[in-house]
Amino acid sequence: MTTTKNRYASKAALAAVLASSMIAGTAQAQLAGHNVILVHGFQMEDLSSPPANLQEIRDAGADYWRTFWLSRSEARIDWPSEGRIEGTIAQRAYEQIREISQQGLCNDFCIVVSHSTGDLVTRYLLENQARWLQNEGLPPLKILASIDYAGAGGGTELANLAMSLAYNPTWYNWALRAAVQVFTGIEPEPGKMGVVNDLQTNSARNLALSPNSIPRLRFVAGGSPYAGITKPFISGTDDGVVPTHSACGATSAQAIESCSGNLTLAGKVTSQNGPAGLYYNHYPILMNDGATHIGVLGSETGNISVPVVNNTTLNGLQVNFASRSYSQRPWWKLWGSKDNYIEVPGSDQTDMSSLVYSTLNY
Repeated sequence: MTTTKNRYASKAALAAVLASSMIAGTAQAQLAGHNVILVHGFQMEDLSSPPANLQEIRDAGADYWRTFWLSRSEARIDWPSEGRIEGTIAQRAYEQIREISQQGLCNDFCIVVSHSTGDLVTRYLLENQARWLQNEGLPPLKILASIDYAGAGGGTELANLAMSLAYNPTWYNWALRAAVQVFTGIEPEPGKMGVVNDLQTNSARNLALSPNSIPRLRFVAGGSPYAGITKPFISGTDDGVVPTHSACGATSAQAIESCSGNLTLAGKVTSQNGPAGLYYNHYPILMNDGATHIGVLGSETGNISVPVVNNTTLNGLQVNFASRSYSQRPWWKLWGSKDNYIEVPGSDQTDMSSLVYSTLNY
């Protein structure tokens, strides 16, 4: 929101502007009438320059979400990427969960919005937060649902390679080393990999797997950042960092092409190698073949979103994205039947975060 300030305006007029801004900001910081908690993803800068204190962690967390979600949230769970999920990350996260509980921000339920590794951190917190808080005599957070962008809850093969490279630095060629450095921001070394340890596919898939009643709404990208140098090292389709098997919530780390067995990331109706199964209460909502790993957070337009699970209500949250089906013959196909597609009409005119917010914020 932009407000033009005239330094010669009266104090009364300025007070009215500020009051109006506060009211608008408060109304904006909810989704479907519920407070929003943000859980950011991996921040590679923490590996080369660990944050000195909680304030630095919080400042970095605010910057992470500034493009879209920061102004639409009431709280964040910020965490240091040089730590481990069951160690420093859990400790820092609990300090903030305790504040949220004490403030009563989730008395009328909250919605979590996570990105990338924030998906794995969220899963760990959802499994443990009630016990942690009850041990201090505090009420557990009431969570309605979690909106997970490019979720890394199933890990990424880039983390597997980074850890292998840390312990066997002479084994790998320049292309693999370049891909790992794009992912981690450092030359991997034992003892300095932080949460990358937890992002290995086997490690991630053995952390906090108890089923719970909180639906995880998955938003999946398939773009090509970093000039595509990471893609050859990730199984199946991916967004440049996270494989589709992880972002969809698939129960195994096998290479897959899509969250659906009959729909591509770009919306073409055709047979696909989809997930054999999904984790309990995980729902792939939208796929987007052109959006990149970070672009899903509000910085990219021009990419078509494709509905997968749609026209449903999950724990009281209505999921009703507009949808249209159409047929189209590729320019090079001179005869035969047309190809069938499904899309969210007009989704290329906005970014994925804006699309999700405007649709779910009924």
